Amino acid sequence: MNLSVTGHHVDVTDSMRNYVAEKLRRLERHSENLFDIHVILSVEKVRQKAEATIQIAGNTIYADTTQPDMYAAIDLMMDKLDRQLIRHKEKSQNKHRRAKNIAFEDTQSLMV
Repeated sequence: MNLSVTGHHVDVTDSMRNYVAEKLRRLERHSENLFDIHVILSVEKVRQKAEATIQIAGNTIYADTTQPDMYAAIDLMMDKLDRQLIRHKEKSQNKHRRAKNIAFEDTQSLMV
């Protein structure tokens, strides 16, 4: 997993970088195919914005949030990414099962 954390109008401290890395470990339990993760932390007047793009096998997942606190924005962004990864995993499993069931039904119809 290649993680890059950048800041836009904000200096990314080691504590911010470590906090993002710690939260991303939670996402690894859903998919071991997380190839490239790019997180951008930015400040726009009083709004703190966190956005992330994740490259996984065959797809790109994007999430962003805006909160008054940077750590709250990171938490909400990670929750969104978590839900999206779960949905992606379920979709890929359903496609695999559906293809397997269709193949099974085809072999059953040939036997009759």
